[in-house]
Amino acid sequence: MRLCASLLLILLSGTANAENIKPFTSDGCSSFPDGTIQHKKLWLACCTAHDYAYWQGGTYEERLKADKVLQQCVADVGEIHIANLMLAGVRIGGSPFIPTTFRWGYGWSYPRLYQALTADEVEQITALKTELTKSDQGLVVKN
Repeated sequence: MRLCASLLLILLSGTANAENIKPFTSDGCSSFPDGTIQHKKLWLACCTAHDYAYWQGGTYEERLKADKVLQQCVADVGEIHIANLMLAGVRIGGSPFIPTTFRWGYGWSYPRLYQALTADEVEQITALKTELTKSDQGLVVKN
């Protein structure tokens, strides 16, 4: 009986530990241009901020909000049609159900799917002290 209880305790303690998030990475606008021919990085900052949200993951509602923020950001640089096209692209291609490097929650191991971040996971993200700062090349990530 004690052996069973000990084994159960060991198994539970192993599953209670949260996974560690991988360091933040961004591929810009993934499989999409980062800007126009004249302004090659026009909406790159929008994509980097969007990647930061996707890296963390979270709920379905948080993903929808991140996608709409991307759309508004690109529209704000004067590219309304591109913004709408990008929204359609990320809604289809950014699903957490597809094991891509740019899926929702890509900082975590696949499959992450939709789930709220735990307090421990938020602490991990905060501990990385990742700062997004604007530069002429978009957002720069500093750890």
